[in-house]
Amino acid sequence: MKPDALLYPAPKGLYCEIGDFYIDPVQPVDRALITHGHSDHARSGHGQVLATRETLDIMRIRYGEGFCGTSQAVALGETITVNGVEVRFHPAGHVLGSAQISVMAKGTRIVVSGDYKRRRDPTCLAFEPVPCDVFITEATFGLPVFHHPDDRAEMQKLLTSLKQFPERTHVVGAYALGKAQRVIALLREQGYDEPIYIHGALQKLCDYYRSEGIDLGEIRPATLAADDKQDFAGTVVIGPPAAFADRWARRFVDPLAIFASGWMMIRQRAKQRGVELPLVISDHCDWPELTRTIREIGTSQVWVTHGREEALVRWCELEGIAARPLHLVGYDDEGE
Repeated sequence: MKPDALLYPAPKGLYCEIGDFYIDPVQPVDRALITHGHSDHARSGHGQVLATRETLDIMRIRYGEGFCGTSQAVALGETITVNGVEVRFHPAGHVLGSAQISVMAKGTRIVVSGDYKRRRDPTCLAFEPVPCDVFITEATFGLPVFHHPDDRAEMQKLLTSLKQFPERTHVVGAYALGKAQRVIALLREQGYDEPIYIHGALQKLCDYYRSEGIDLGEIRPATLAADDKQDFAGTVVIGPPAAFADRWARRFVDPLAIFASGWMMIRQRAKQRGVELPLVISDHCDWPELTRTIREIGTSQVWVTHGREEALVRWCELEGIAARPLHLVGYDDEGE
């Protein structure tokens, strides 16, 4: 079977006509297979949703119990059949519960990676390379300029700043799902055992991560009364990036603006956000990790989705691997 007959881009997302299902659709559909819980991939309003148990739990936390008509939890490695198409979920290493989705029919296997990373992450399972005929990869950081530094070295920058500026509140911007919990876990691994304060928007997801056995240490709400501003001097406060656009971060004593993102490699982005201490910590692959993954899988075709598609397509062609961009729309870098 030709791969295009098994899976192809449609206005609502990647569509498997034989199985009559979409993967990470950007509009409500009758049946959706979801790779992970970030809102550009996991949207509410579908008739039926198939995903890992953790992703379904996260969608309930974010959207409420009625986020879809019916749901089905699929275990990693479990094979299910959807209208004659063999479907299997594999770890993607992006956030808790994230999965690649393998679809197979008539001897052709396509793996939709969703968003993924290859770095070790104490908060989720590691990416698992899956042999396939077509590998569909993201390209968020799909340019040769992107070489992300070691996560531990980035955390040491924060710890050093805490020692140098004990009078300042270290306010860290980190996405609510995945990035915030990972930053906390990495800090704990580096020996930081002080309470970490979090914005209210992070509370439910942090509680869920802890319920899944992920040790985040002592976490306290970053509530601020009129007379306790000084209490946050020398502490770490973590909030979603949107909180930095309002007055929330400026309530703390001499706040030191920090942002954890792969985009912090670009100085102009850090400057535009008013970031004093950029931490280059990404939940996506950098360029060497993207190319290493494609080589490791050994696929004969690569389809490139959202991100810097053209550069990765060109690299594949130079390596003798058939490749094309899918030009999917409706996805962003929420979990980067």
